[in-house]
Amino acid sequence: MSSSSPSLKTLAFNGAIWTFVGYGTSQSLRFVSNLILTRLLAPEYFGLMALVNTFIVGLELFSDVGIGPSVIQNKRGDDPLFLNTAWTVQVIRSWILWGCCLLIAFPAAYFYQEPRLVWLLPIVGLTTVINGLSSTAGFTLRRHISLDKVTKFEASVQVVALTLMNVWAWLSPSIWALVGGNLIAACLKTVRSHFLIPNYRNWFAWDREALKDLFTFGRWIMLSTIMSFLAMQTDRLMLGKLVSIQMLGVYTIAFTLSDMPRQVIAIMGNTVIFPLVSKKADLPRSELRHLILEKRWLLLVGAAFMIALLVGFGDLVTLALYDQRYQDAGWMVTILTAGLWHTLLYSTMSPCLLGVGRPGYATCGNALRFGILALGLPLGYHWLGLPGVVLTAALSDLPMYGAVVWGLCREKLSSVYQDVLATLVFLGVLSLVLALRYVLGYGLPLVNTLV
Repeated sequence: MSSSSPSLKTLAFNGAIWTFVGYGTSQSLRFVSNLILTRLLAPEYFGLMALVNTFIVGLELFSDVGIGPSVIQNKRGDDPLFLNTAWTVQVIRSWILWGCCLLIAFPAAYFYQEPRLVWLLPIVGLTTVINGLSSTAGFTLRRHISLDKVTKFEASVQVVALTLMNVWAWLSPSIWALVGGNLIAACLKTVRSHFLIPNYRNWFAWDREALKDLFTFGRWIMLSTIMSFLAMQTDRLMLGKLVSIQMLGVYTIAFTLSDMPRQVIAIMGNTVIFPLVSKKADLPRSELRHLILEKRWLLLVGAAFMIALLVGFGDLVTLALYDQRYQDAGWMVTILTAGLWHTLLYSTMSPCLLGVGRPGYATCGNALRFGILALGLPLGYHWLGLPGVVLTAALSDLPMYGAVVWGLCREKLSSVYQDVLATLVFLGVLSLVLALRYVLGYGLPLVNTLV
């Protein structure tokens, strides 16, 4: 594949377009499905599934050796022997993960005093085995930023899975609708993945050099993902013990709504920025920095408008869309969204550190974030109740921003000046949005709900 500058610019542009199309389609489908499911199912089911998924995601991240990033970043990423060795490791890992689901089911049920976890964890955990059989074709397409096929593939799987989940919930409104939907989605995704690229087949292989490359790069990925899990999921794990399962379900809804801007940027970073920086990692740092910041500015300006609108009107939208059982999600959305700005600043640059082979800074940042959550969540709940927990969660990744900035400065990729300018733009847009809300007669966010 050509590495000429025009070719890479075209790839970046097409990749960005397909990323936004894919994310917009995915979130629209999920949002509509979510609205339907919250009317058919009780909040406790969402709380239970939040706990189950947190444990399963935790197991996956604790054992993540970075197979996908390794395929994207490694010079042997198109070598069939390397790909098949990576697939073999993926399959072995998936069975180990399911065994871990069996082992933790009873202790988790005992800790949370929730007997249903005894059977929910092993059954939902089967998705790890199914996903482990997925083809590496998706990684190959992402390596070459051929995101049109990936987007169409993921959208088609999601449409079928969500449709079946909603029909199931309508016919039999129980937690089995959510469980069945997860299993169906995993099966569809795995089967379909083997037809993404013609004549592309995975089979068992074992190459020592490939293993060495996988685990050398993957050890930092593993540490980073472990810290990322602890940082990203600690709020739900601790809330499951501090509040009722029903309130955990409400918090999960609020978190999902407020997390949309971060997901847009994260997807852009993983599917476009990281592969591009990996291809250009040999450039002089000054040239690479200029290339990154030039493209990043448009992302930040767009994100500033997105977050400002969510902070200003997110609670009103939530109150209008969800019934009385989910009303507390309104004020939670406002607080969680307000804490996203610094998250987006580092999320647009941390893939650059990964692209130049320096994932250690993000690992340190996530470790600091986990420490703040572990200490801050119980204290926040003790002093302010649930609002204290939500506020702690919203501010917890400030250390991550600091760690990424430190790493960027050391790698001569600093973005501090652009961060300051973008923050001023965000504050200006937010002021206008809040003024508009006040003029329209809705007052200011949080005033009527928390005071």
